[in-house]
Amino acid sequence: MELLRDRSEEFRAAGAQPYAISRDSPWTHVAWTQALDLDFPLLSDWNAEATNGFGVAFEFRGLRDVSARSAFLVDRDGTVRGAWSYETSELPDFDELLAAVRAML
Repeated sequence: MELLRDRSEEFRAAGAQPYAISRDSPWTHVAWTQALDLDFPLLSDWNAEATNGFGVAFEFRGLRDVSARSAFLVDRDGTVRGAWSYETSELPDFDELLAAVRAML
């Protein structure tokens, strides 16, 4: 999340509003937002609705409906314009994501 925080202004300048989403509770997100000084919304998918809706659920160490690390580019109309998946140990390629945002405009 720190990498997204550090590059969030670039996304906004390119015309995109960054968001982060995780299965953690809204109360945990308050703590993360404060501790990491996040400048973008951190959304809670407590009930796994987005995880299942985007098709990124998997089982991890016996826990079901864990969200795979992923990124989505969603336009203003709510249409998914791009989707990327990453291994658990892999970080998103923010240069690639920014290029996709710029190409969409």
